[in-house]
Amino acid sequence: MTIATEQAQSPGKSENKDSKKSQGTILGASVIAAGTAVGAGMFSLPVANSGVWFTVCLLLMVVVGYIMHSASMYIMEVTLHFPEGSNYDSLAKGTIGNFGRLINGLSVAFLCYVLTYAYISGGSSIITYSLSIFGDVQMSSGVASLIFAVVLLSIVMMGTRAVDRVNTVLIGGMIITFMISLSSLIGNSSTGNLFPDISLGERTPYAFYTISFLVASFGLQITVPTVTNYLGLDAKRASKALLIAIFLAGGFYFLWMFAVFGNISRDQFPALIAEGGNIGSIIGALSESGISSNISVILQIFGNMAVATSFLGVSLSLYDYISDLFKFDTSTIVGKVQTVAIAFVPTIILAILYPHGFIAAIGYAGVVLVIFSLLTPIIMVRICRERNPNIFQVAGGNARQAMVFGFGIIVFIITAFELTGNLPIFGQ
Repeated sequence: MTIATEQAQSPGKSENKDSKKSQGTILGASVIAAGTAVGAGMFSLPVANSGVWFTVCLLLMVVVGYIMHSASMYIMEVTLHFPEGSNYDSLAKGTIGNFGRLINGLSVAFLCYVLTYAYISGGSSIITYSLSIFGDVQMSSGVASLIFAVVLLSIVMMGTRAVDRVNTVLIGGMIITFMISLSSLIGNSSTGNLFPDISLGERTPYAFYTISFLVASFGLQITVPTVTNYLGLDAKRASKALLIAIFLAGGFYFLWMFAVFGNISRDQFPALIAEGGNIGSIIGALSESGISSNISVILQIFGNMAVATSFLGVSLSLYDYISDLFKFDTSTIVGKVQTVAIAFVPTIILAILYPHGFIAAIGYAGVVLVIFSLLTPIIMVRICRERNPNIFQVAGGNARQAMVFGFGIIVFIITAFELTGNLPIFGQ
């Protein structure tokens, strides 16, 4: 796939430069999208991939990453057919009708709520772990969840540009701290850990469970309408942003999996899974693998920034979705308070009551992600093309659409087996 090919089919709204001054940057849009995915992938993937381990995980990452990127492009194409500011509710209402709008809306809302809860859970886990190890301070998970949520939600309420700037700084900080940590983790890695003597037949049964988590880890689709609007409905710039985002996420994942699997043996993961597989547990296991205390501190900083970027991205998408659904005027204080109350109060309460649900929440996110990121976008894009074939179209024709839709059906079936307890899960 090349952007040039996709753009050549029709410039559509990509030629609209009327609001150029108000458009965001490609880099800013990229880090909003990539940052949303990376927090989930960085810390759920080692646990989810412990059954298949390193080499099989990389192969699956390439396949799932390409399909999820294709899905993002289709959502971006649909967004171009609607007025600036439209989000998932408007897109569904204008294409698949009220019933489809209801199903799609419930899946989008559920995913945003679940991921918001997951990131609050993950953020509180890092805060409590860091304070107990380095500050000898005991803080309850509920208090840590509340602090994490309130601080970051204040940024979300400032708008997309504020999230862009903060996420850009955080992604830069992640890269710096990650590279510093990586130098030590790679130096401490064991080839025996990375390439254990495990047959393909022993790994294969766990591949299905891995796929559902990879879908969630590359699930930046929730941000696509937001970033497409942020870039002024410019197809060329939005395409570049989404391509950069998927490569950023994939690059982080590859290096992180190398570092974790090189330092923690496969036999250690059942114990981590039994603890809930939360972020603090993963960082704790890495800290005990022989790295220096300074690197352990840097890992704490990296973990906090990784979860913060994801929380900002997904909470901004939820914020925009709720304001679009209820037609709240978020330029006013009243509109902002109404949106925040509906969007975030339930998840904050849930995170305080059930603070250790990070891995479980990410798993459930994959269920609904299938609906609005893989299935309904294909239906919506076909309807939009019939109505107006002159607007930008993603390359690949029916074959690429069938690939995305078919993959969605497969993941949906896998998820059904998982929820009914009929899917092999490593460590359980």
